[in-house]
Amino acid sequence: MISQLEKEITLRYLKTRKEDGFLNVISIFSFIGISLGVAVLIIVMSVMNGFRTELIDKIIGFNPHAVIKPYEVSVDERIFTNQELQNLSSTFVYSNSSEGIIINKDYTKGLLIRGYLTDDFKKLSIVDSTNFNGNKKLIPKFISIGKELSFDYNIKVGDKVLIMSPTGVQTIVGSLPKQETFIVDSIFDSEIADFDRNVVFINLENLESLFDLNSEKRNLEIYLKNPKIIEKTKKRLEKIFENYYVYTWSDLNKSLFSALKIERNVMFIILSLIIIVAAFNIISGLTILVKNKTREIAILKSIGVQNKSISKIFFMVGFAIGSLATGFGILLGILFSIYIENIREFLSSVFSIRLFPEEIYFLNKMPSEINPESIVLISICSLIITTIVSIYPAMKASKMNTARALKYE
Repeated sequence: MISQLEKEITLRYLKTRKEDGFLNVISIFSFIGISLGVAVLIIVMSVMNGFRTELIDKIIGFNPHAVIKPYEVSVDERIFTNQELQNLSSTFVYSNSSEGIIINKDYTKGLLIRGYLTDDFKKLSIVDSTNFNGNKKLIPKFISIGKELSFDYNIKVGDKVLIMSPTGVQTIVGSLPKQETFIVDSIFDSEIADFDRNVVFINLENLESLFDLNSEKRNLEIYLKNPKIIEKTKKRLEKIFENYYVYTWSDLNKSLFSALKIERNVMFIILSLIIIVAAFNIISGLTILVKNKTREIAILKSIGVQNKSISKIFFMVGFAIGSLATGFGILLGILFSIYIENIREFLSSVFSIRLFPEEIYFLNKMPSEINPESIVLISICSLIITTIVSIYPAMKASKMNTARALKYE
């Protein structure tokens, strides 16, 4: 428990007085340093969380959430009635893919070609988008290409392109690669340039015919109701599809998200050093405070105030500075994270520079996502550091020799 005397003395030592001079400067810098450290940590974590969320949203926008790949036999459609599967998923579509070459006038380019049934194509989120231009049904002999590919090779809706397959067909002059002409029926925009340049969609039956694929080995793409909690969902899918190979969007991008996670943890550790350095100012400030208050400490001890109370008073001074600074830093960090896009636009207009260019980051605005768990973790770390650095000066004050202090002060 904290007595009334301890509270009053703590508040008195926290108040600014002219005669304290340099001590006040140290206390102010301690407060500012911890506040900025906490605020910067929250801002950086919010931006990284926002960037990860935006990246996930784009990836699951053009990739299936989970793919069931058959080993020997095709996927049994009776499994679609499984209640747990229906609870997890929103849509099922059959698909297949292969690699081929697109030929248009004087240009050739290697592509990943994905095939869907006529009515399944419109179920994809990339098709059900305002950026999609053209027919949403994947009719045989028609093709859907990406926006970037159409720009690079000046291909428009209605143009004809030739798709060449690596599989051969026997002719009188030997084996020649299969070729088939397709009409561009639609142009999609995934907002990821690499995907738009390197992936096209054709009818699944055309794909299997052109590339000699077995229709019994079609993949089953599953689109989940909550694709972001993919780790737990994958385990449940593996139990449902025991005799099939299951992989998810997370497996396809594992190295990318592992790198983001490592970067996030490293940034947290590095930026935490700001708080630690600022917290050491509390040690300096409290040590000077103890030195300046030597006579007062001696008087308090001589009238019966226990060492425990003396220690508690100076500990509370340091802890109060750290706690107030942490609270102010949280407020500053949250406000900055909320209005970070407005701040970016203001800085860009004032200094005539481009911050966060869209062509590099594939995002049209600065992402930010405030995570309560991150804020709680940062707050706890800051308070722990503040607590640790406040202990030493408090113990030093309590161990002061009363007689010696009164004699020389």
